[in-house]
Amino acid sequence: MNHLAGKTALVTGASRGIGRSAALALAKAGAQVLVHYSSAQKEAEAVVEEIRNAGGRAEKIGSDLSAPNGPHELARQVRGIVGDRLDILVANAGVSKSAAIEDTTLEDFDRLFAVNVRAPFFLVQQLLPTLHEGSSIIFTSSLAARAAVGNISAYASTKGAIDTLVKHFAAALGPRGIRVNAVAPGVVDTDMSSFTKTEEGRDMALAIQALKRVAQPDDIAGSIAFLASDDARWITGDTLRVDGGSRV
Repeated sequence: MNHLAGKTALVTGASRGIGRSAALALAKAGAQVLVHYSSAQKEAEAVVEEIRNAGGRAEKIGSDLSAPNGPHELARQVRGIVGDRLDILVANAGVSKSAAIEDTTLEDFDRLFAVNVRAPFFLVQQLLPTLHEGSSIIFTSSLAARAAVGNISAYASTKGAIDTLVKHFAAALGPRGIRVNAVAPGVVDTDMSSFTKTEEGRDMALAIQALKRVAQPDDIAGSIAFLASDDARWITGDTLRVDGGSRV
């Protein structure tokens, strides 16, 4: 399980949910992990402690990715820790908003795009000097990018943008030997998908899935670790559906 030994990884939004599970999975595979958080410092500290207690290496690193300079500040901190070499970038941090078209505010729309699209774009830009041949960038997309689910049209459009960035970044960075992919979860039992805590929400999720249980963050983390590894060395420009057969 040490196929990522000697590698360095940054996981954004790693204090909880899919990001937390991804950080733990990468650490278990041997990578040194930078655990990014925005406001949940105590939760990030708990992730770092769990990794260290298991014999791994981890540091917490905070930055508000909704701020225009958030990605730049995060990249500065990353370079201060890893120097000029970053092997794995998991751009997972995101926010969601459930609202009908007529109820979506300008402020909500701008925040969604700031965190979900602008931040990962400029984080990649700022970290390019540390990425090298063999590095892997992994974004978090969503089932919502390809299927109409719920009242989340603004959120879904940010994930459609991510799927587009994956293709363009993969084409642009391929000559440098840098791979770019995304995972696209369906409904996952996280704070962002709080409706899964209700019977109605669970029923809705199960109704659109081939596999009849609600996904847990660990169900997604393994695919992220795979895309970060040499086992996925010939995969780039792809969005991997990890959704239990949702809307097949």
